[in-house]
Amino acid sequence: MKGKIGFIGGGMMASAIVAGLTERMGCDPDLIFVSDLSEDRCAFFRDTYHVHASVGADGFISNIDTLILAVKPQAVQAAMREVAPKTPETTVVASIVAGLTLASLEAHFTKQPIVRIMPNTPLSVGAGMSAYALNEKAERADVQIVEEILSACGRAVKVQESMMNAVTGLSGSGPAYGFLMIDALSDGGVMAGLPRETATLLAAQTMLGAAQMVLATGKHPDVLRDQVTSPAGTTIAGVRVMENKGVRGALIDAVLAATERSEELGKTK
Repeated sequence: MKGKIGFIGGGMMASAIVAGLTERMGCDPDLIFVSDLSEDRCAFFRDTYHVHASVGADGFISNIDTLILAVKPQAVQAAMREVAPKTPETTVVASIVAGLTLASLEAHFTKQPIVRIMPNTPLSVGAGMSAYALNEKAERADVQIVEEILSACGRAVKVQESMMNAVTGLSGSGPAYGFLMIDALSDGGVMAGLPRETATLLAAQTMLGAAQMVLATGKHPDVLRDQVTSPAGTTIAGVRVMENKGVRGALIDAVLAATERSEELGKTK
């Protein structure tokens, strides 16, 4: 990773990315700068990751290669008004602010290459799934920088901005669906006689292993499911119940409902 990276906002997502850059990618902490309104939060970044952290961005904003907006949605307009006039034209501006469109970003950062990012919470454990969209000024070099930053915390995929609501409904909200399934599987294990701690471990690691198999093999989930499902065996008995209860349809509807809600929220911004 080359160049200086600055963060406006020092919340959970910013912390996860900084951890990925310093602990997993081995980036020089001296090249990372964080601005947050809380001095306590700045002290956390300095003490934990040994990066530069301060209340206010004046100390680094004019000399930064990549700027990441990581403030809460209700604070982003004020933050952009403050930092945009001081941001160099060559700085890549990346936003992880939910619902903030490229057009909204371009209204403040009129000459910079801009990247809109939709991450998810597993970013905090290095297993995030992020999607990003670019404005017309963003070029291949800008994409590479963003991909390197996001790859420090998981995986990333480029999409058209028009797909961002669907991304939100699937991977943005998806961890909650996964947590619900793990909790339900754990409950099933407890009802079958397992201790709670053991049941939760079995459920979580099983879901993790299934996901890793899909990613590692590249096989369709249906193919991998068939490999586990023996004729007249235990797995097909369980799958039959899930199909009868509409689990598949419920998950599809959950993604669609979250997508529609994301669209509604976007219209109010």
